[in-house]
Amino acid sequence: MLLSYLKIAWKVLLRRKFFTFISLFGISFTLMVLLVVVAMFDHTVGAHAPESRLDRMLFANFLHIKYKNGGNQNSPPSYYLLDKYVRPLRTPEKVAIYSNFHATPSYVGNSRLDLDLKYTDEAFWQVLDFTFHEGKPYSQSDVKSAAHVAVINRSTARKYFGTDQGVVGRTIEINQTNFRVLGVVNDVPAMRLASYADVWVPLTNHPSDLQRVSLDGDFSAIVLAKSTGDLAAVQAEFDQVIKRVPLTDPKEMKYLDLHADPLLASYSRQIMSPLTNYESNGLTILYSILSGLALLFMLLPALNLVNINVSRIMERSSEIGVRKAFGATGSTLIGQFLVENVFLTAIGGLLGLLLAYVALQLIDGAQILAYAHFELNWRIFSWALLVTLFFGVLSGVYPAFKMSRLQPVQALKGK
Repeated sequence: MLLSYLKIAWKVLLRRKFFTFISLFGISFTLMVLLVVVAMFDHTVGAHAPESRLDRMLFANFLHIKYKNGGNQNSPPSYYLLDKYVRPLRTPEKVAIYSNFHATPSYVGNSRLDLDLKYTDEAFWQVLDFTFHEGKPYSQSDVKSAAHVAVINRSTARKYFGTDQGVVGRTIEINQTNFRVLGVVNDVPAMRLASYADVWVPLTNHPSDLQRVSLDGDFSAIVLAKSTGDLAAVQAEFDQVIKRVPLTDPKEMKYLDLHADPLLASYSRQIMSPLTNYESNGLTILYSILSGLALLFMLLPALNLVNINVSRIMERSSEIGVRKAFGATGSTLIGQFLVENVFLTAIGGLLGLLLAYVALQLIDGAQILAYAHFELNWRIFSWALLVTLFFGVLSGVYPAFKMSRLQPVQALKGK
């Protein structure tokens, strides 16, 4: 039965080329956009090296200070705050502290090379899973002594030295300071804000006074729990410690907020903070907005397909009348039309996958985002398959039901 339905569906699609083209275009374009967006989203917040242990990681990178006059200040926390209050936490396995990255000039001959520089402690290399092409990270003693040593990525090695082989021990000049290269790591995509940089150096080389008593600054922390089951305990201890942080200007300041969140929640807290009044990470609101946009984006082409399919039914009214006159039941006609529609959407889905792959390759090649490498993994492919089936059923149920209700005489007359 299914095979005969598929044969009929193929003949119908070939015979009605205009409807087929319009339907395939709508399905494939919609799926292409969805797949590209999902791939970029997964590339940004999914568990990928060097942030491969996201299920155990919490990020403290958004400090909010409320003033008594009603004003607000949002910024990264200071090194002093993280080192004095967050690093000594008892429940985590490790706490890594790092700065934001900043474009810093370097020169190769007469050519200027802007490198993104990040200052980190030694725990940074233990919490994150960098792949070392050669060499090793700097140690605790290097950080304590403010040693002029650095880890660089492979692209920087090629740009500065002309090769990414045998550069350990050589000197790279950054912002008029010489650093000895200790290690070379694989490139990290710029969308991984916590781990991304071109060059990493000990945070004790930071130009500011790290011991200055302040709340706001240029640093963030990654808190690594011992297990996924410990996350709640780590967050509870973190919140209790932050409540005891004294305000540096109690006459002007009302309170401060700093939380340890999973990666996506840490982004959501910053994006959604105006809507949540800084009381929550806003992840529920963010999910609701994204789900609503995705549903709307899928619903519009689905409604378009419904209209196209209804028009296609009207053109096939004579065929439906003949089949009903020869005894075809409503369930038989519904089954045939649903198979046709799912078959059409499956073809559109495959085209959408192909177009998404091509689009992601073009984005990679254009280097719109530094070191980005987008790919369609099996999880994304599974979602695409589900979306395709959803389209096929949703856009075919009403037209199929409408077709099965036609009376043979009316159908033969084209009514």
